[in-house]
Amino acid sequence: MKKITYMLLVLALATTTLSGCTNKDEIQSLKSQIKLKEDQVEALDKVVKSNDEKVKELEKQVEEYKVKLNTEANIVLNQAFVVINVLKEKDMNSLASYIHPEKGVRITPYSYIEPQTNLVFTAQDMIGLLQNTQIYIWGEYDGTGDPIEATFSDYYDQFIYDVDFANADTIGNNTIVSTSGNMVNNLTQVYPTESFVEFHFAGFDAQYAGMDWKSLRLVFEDVSGTWYLVGIIHDQWTI
Repeated sequence: MKKITYMLLVLALATTTLSGCTNKDEIQSLKSQIKLKEDQVEALDKVVKSNDEKVKELEKQVEEYKVKLNTEANIVLNQAFVVINVLKEKDMNSLASYIHPEKGVRITPYSYIEPQTNLVFTAQDMIGLLQNTQIYIWGEYDGTGDPIEATFSDYYDQFIYDVDFANADTIGNNTIVSTSGNMVNNLTQVYPTESFVEFHFAGFDAQYAGMDWKSLRLVFEDVSGTWYLVGIIHDQWTI
């Protein structure tokens, strides 16, 4: 009996010892797992902080870009106001100083720009154009398809400053104001990186219900901080 009791005691002690060993292993394993998770959390925290810094830097760049865009837009708008008044006064000598020194200025009678056929004049050309009696072909009349044959002076009165654009109803800064009519407006395709200002009249006679609207768009290109005129685009209702 004593022998059996002793054996039972030894068995119980062995079981307790094994159990204790098992708990220690589990604790050590849990500690290792916890340390691994802590390391992972620390690594993730570093990534988050790094991303936060990148986000802040991107936000800063966006704000700086907005300021730049606003500054450029204001510069172009101011330049456009000057040029539109020069056009009003028909001061070709002054206009020449705003024309792109290399590309010249392309002149377009309607919203669809034709780079291969629209006439381009240099600053030097512009100085004497109003007195020039040469007949140019400027494009085709909307509706009839007849060629627009005119001196620069006659074209000017019909397709450049035919209404008082310096006192326009609406001004679009890099925004197309007039969208009615059937002719495609390809300004942003022909001038993808340039800036433009549109001077727009919604109409003049109520009986035409707005179909007598007119616009003039002045397109500018940045050359080392100076915005030069590269395009004069007349627009009106087309069929």
